[in-house]
Amino acid sequence: MNPTAFAERLKQNFPFAPTPIQEKALQSLADFFASSGENEVFLLKGFAGTGKTTLIGTLVKSIGALRYKTVLLAPTGRAAKVMAAYANRPAFTIHKRIYFAQQERQGNLKFKLQKNKFKRTLFLVDEASMIADQQQQNKLFENGSLLHDLIHYVHAGEDCKLLLIGDTAQLPPVHTELSPALDARVLTMEHGLTPHEIELNEVVRQGKDSGILFNATRLRQQLLERSTTSFQFILARFPDIIRLQDGHEIQDAIEEGFREVGRDETACIVRSNKRANGYNKQIRTQILGKEPELAPGDLIMVVKNNYHWLAPDSGPGFIANGDIVEVLSVKAVKELYGFTFAEVHIRMLDYPDQEPFDTVFILDTLEMDTHALSFEENTKLYKAVREDYAHIPQYKQYLNVKKNPFFNALQVKYAYAFTCHKAQGGQWKRVLVEQPYLPDGLDANYFRWLYTAITRASEKLFLIGFTDAYFEQE
Repeated sequence: MNPTAFAERLKQNFPFAPTPIQEKALQSLADFFASSGENEVFLLKGFAGTGKTTLIGTLVKSIGALRYKTVLLAPTGRAAKVMAAYANRPAFTIHKRIYFAQQERQGNLKFKLQKNKFKRTLFLVDEASMIADQQQQNKLFENGSLLHDLIHYVHAGEDCKLLLIGDTAQLPPVHTELSPALDARVLTMEHGLTPHEIELNEVVRQGKDSGILFNATRLRQQLLERSTTSFQFILARFPDIIRLQDGHEIQDAIEEGFREVGRDETACIVRSNKRANGYNKQIRTQILGKEPELAPGDLIMVVKNNYHWLAPDSGPGFIANGDIVEVLSVKAVKELYGFTFAEVHIRMLDYPDQEPFDTVFILDTLEMDTHALSFEENTKLYKAVREDYAHIPQYKQYLNVKKNPFFNALQVKYAYAFTCHKAQGGQWKRVLVEQPYLPDGLDANYFRWLYTAITRASEKLFLIGFTDAYFEQE
């Protein structure tokens, strides 16, 4: 099928009359598939409400006409879940698809790049702004760079293509200024690729009644124009964005969210772990009526990757930083090695096919102001556990520590309120966003943070702690 005919098929399968920029995107995608050049990549960029998901759904539906298969990928389990919902087919984490686990002689787990056995397959990767390109970031994975490994894996297949989808206004990976996977210059200079790219920049008709999308678009426009010294929300005529001004209103909004859409569809986004801890404590005691201790029904976020509890061939592959689980039962709480642990039975919210399983939490991290145990605290735990094996040869001590369930305890926090980086890639029906303390005033980083935070809401957004200066007076 020639590119003109395929572009026409895409238009026919598009559920709405495409805007001029959407029509251009459809034609560009058709040209991309007609191209036989090596090392090509397509960048589909666009901000919230511009129709990226509709366009991808149309492409997935239509691509069989070119005898192509599709594989849907995302950086996190939550992002994969969102992608699967809008594309109406299974999606996987990038790690699950491209790596396999290998046990090293010292007992360490190493993730090696799989051989790509796919033929004539399009790999669609959503939330690409989250993909890091830092060589030293994680020694656990083959080359330390997820972006490098993803590109290498896809192009090792026979006639396989890569499409990266994302929003350049969202937060980039931690410790970076820009999102490398959405930067044509980085892909060309660092990875030797030839990028095709298009950016959707018009909020489509069905999104124009949304106050969330309207204000997100204004935020993004100011970011593009480098006008980041002030911002005012416009609330008039938009019932989906609400300003909360006191503690009673905040509590009512959270209670209403829990009651109407559920705890797993209500999220509070704040700037720091310290603020998240404060919200989580209040929500658990004042709204849920829970005692300070961990309890059945608690929603918990894992804050550090863990490779001990799940088999590599399980659905998730491993328990990732940012995964949210529900506590089904608390079997025991133990004081060991200078820390407090809970033996629990849990289920993973973003992997409904994964059977519930037993694991161990380290409870000390629940209310820490840091995101997880420090290097010193991890070392303290390692040394304390190792003392249990002091009677056996030294090389066996290490192997036994690596298998110890308490050394491998999940580092966790309550998952009712969390930071924006933890929320990225996810979507909730009700989202509360708290204005952070900004000692140095507004800047581009804050605009990216706020844009990312408010676009996590799919139905209602509540704004907490924003002064009158942040709102256009009616």
